[in-house]
Amino acid sequence: MSLFRRWTKPGPAGTRDVPASTDALDEQIRRLAASERDAVGERRLLALRHLAGVRVVGDSGDSDGGYPDPDRAALPDGDRLPEIAADDLTAPLLRAGILRDGCLLVRGLVDRDDALAFAAMIDQAFAERDSFEVGGAPAGGLYEEFVAQPPFDIAAVRPWMKEGGGILAADSPALFSRMVELLHDAGLPRLAEAYLGERPLLSVHKTTLRKAEPSVAGSWHQDGSFMTGARALNLWLSLSRCGDEAPGLDIVPRRLREIVIEPREMYDRERATAHAHEAAGEAPILRPIFEPGDALLFDEMFLHQTGSDPAMPNPRFAIESWFFAGSAFPADYAPLAL
Repeated sequence: MSLFRRWTKPGPAGTRDVPASTDALDEQIRRLAASERDAVGERRLLALRHLAGVRVVGDSGDSDGGYPDPDRAALPDGDRLPEIAADDLTAPLLRAGILRDGCLLVRGLVDRDDALAFAAMIDQAFAERDSFEVGGAPAGGLYEEFVAQPPFDIAAVRPWMKEGGGILAADSPALFSRMVELLHDAGLPRLAEAYLGERPLLSVHKTTLRKAEPSVAGSWHQDGSFMTGARALNLWLSLSRCGDEAPGLDIVPRRLREIVIEPREMYDRERATAHAHEAAGEAPILRPIFEPGDALLFDEMFLHQTGSDPAMPNPRFAIESWFFAGSAFPADYAPLAL
């Protein structure tokens, strides 16, 4: 079966001649990622990342890994959410930030020009999706729907993703490859491995390219409410200025140790907002200003929502990329190896 539903007839699955061992498969992925690739090569690379992810989850079992000891001494003081430079980011500092403030704000994690260029490609991918959905032929090669191996269901999440202003990164093999390059350049896979204590994986379901319009209202939530048992780290990477002229994030800057908003409560905005203010306590609810390349890192217990206002003049472009420990990978998500 093809791993993509294309606007032409299905192409090859891209999974022929797959090595029997995971190490050999990883090496094949590294070689292909380092090569010049056409559209067929991008599809094959993404398909191999999926197969490798499935193997890693299957081989993980119970992990002896754990979180790093928090480096609280390195955490900046302040009444509001502290900021750190990308060069100062370490797994122990990240752990300290999450345990104290629920998150860590990192300035300049990705080069500004790289962030803006990637935002422009996301905008093109959104236009190509619109063409695809009415039976057109996307001209730029930035949108084609990924089909995971059974039993993973991808199709069911797309309408919800579109409503929230997102595209699954796996639905653009070329953009997924570029995103992985940006993550590696910023040291994120290495950081996630040090933080989670084992090899990190992405997922098809929770790796999203965002174009959030000001008209899309937020909904307070903790991702742990529907990722039961996961050990995870989220990268929320801004690709445009946001928080004032475009939708940003409203956040509760404190560590929460339990789920305070259940999934069924998320879309009762009045009730969810009341829960958020109660959970915040004396901590002020914040809406930070992000520049292109700035990032917020947090885990599955963090309470947040899209911070939007219809009066804002611009959409917000961003990447939301969840890293998961293979030994605690959500059963319903399709894994992707880095």
